[in-house]
Amino acid sequence: MSGPKIGITGSYGGLNLGDEAILQSILEQLHHEVPDAEITVFSRDADDTKRRHKVERAVPVRKLSRSEVVPEVERLDLLLFGGGGILYDADARTYLREVLVAKEHGVPVMLYAVGAGPLADPNVQKAVREALDGVAAITVREKSAQQLLEEAGVRREVVVTADPALLLKPEPLPRNILKIEGLEGKRKLIGMSVREPGVAAPDLDPNVYHGLLANAADFMVDRFDADIVFVPMERSVLDSQHSHAVIAKMLRAQRARVLNGEYTSGQLLSLMGHFSFAVGMRLHFLVFAALRGVPFVALPYAGKVAGFLEDLKLPAPPLNLVNPGRLCAHLDGSWDDRRALRATINKSLPALQERARKTVHIALEVLNKGKTLAVAKAA
Repeated sequence: MSGPKIGITGSYGGLNLGDEAILQSILEQLHHEVPDAEITVFSRDADDTKRRHKVERAVPVRKLSRSEVVPEVERLDLLLFGGGGILYDADARTYLREVLVAKEHGVPVMLYAVGAGPLADPNVQKAVREALDGVAAITVREKSAQQLLEEAGVRREVVVTADPALLLKPEPLPRNILKIEGLEGKRKLIGMSVREPGVAAPDLDPNVYHGLLANAADFMVDRFDADIVFVPMERSVLDSQHSHAVIAKMLRAQRARVLNGEYTSGQLLSLMGHFSFAVGMRLHFLVFAALRGVPFVALPYAGKVAGFLEDLKLPAPPLNLVNPGRLCAHLDGSWDDRRALRATINKSLPALQERARKTVHIALEVLNKGKTLAVAKAA
């Protein structure tokens, strides 16, 4: 008898290394727990997903009409929706299409450590509330997502687990990569991550934060005698563009560079281990720093970043109240306290990873319950 058929749908398709880290971790856990499972990923770029993750099946979900998606969903024994921040005003309804199809065809659905927000549009709140009515289990990756779903009117239990990417393993780097990236022989490297405003962070004013980060980068070059490495997490040009825009405003631009190579999530995780310190906006850049025990300062543009800091028991500078002087003072203090920061991260991380492991066990319960129901129906 063949194994269970499990579908995973979310923000996949090689656009963002954080989302790919989530998918990679979910796949590793499923392969470990259900070795005979046949896994289908609903992806924006099916070829990229097949190549990157060696999955059996990938469906180009955004190119298919609803009727074309139906046969791909109804053959499943379980649909995992998530992880990552996919329940937000701009795109939630697009992502929820497969959930609605699954519910119509009696396929159990589980929300897999999703993030949520901004979720303020009453019409989107209603769509989320109705879509989640009757799913088999709801797990979210942080407390703020639980609160947002409850505020949207979701009345059933919402379990807080943790980001699947917290279980990612480092992968070997390409040969001579530090030399190729111009980082070889640099004594102190500080990683930085910036992001575009975009739909998930509509309140960011690029001009303000480009200047703020350029000032902070110059300060770190002078004060810590470090070189700054900007790490693009999105393959589209935007992360690189914003990184270059920050460097253009630096006085010490010759001491900064942007990573050029294309990396897998696991390779980027390995590269993080070469940094003495990190300053970042993107959640998964900070997750990677934490996994490598690199002390970091987060610029919390969104609830998910603030939630991650809370989970790690780390302090957060409020981005909207930060001016260059205050940010530099915070960086200075954090650099001096980096041993204590590293100790706090290393102490808080295992409990978070344990929470992340819990998600797959809930998925297995849903899968086994579905099997029991199927047997009962057949009888």
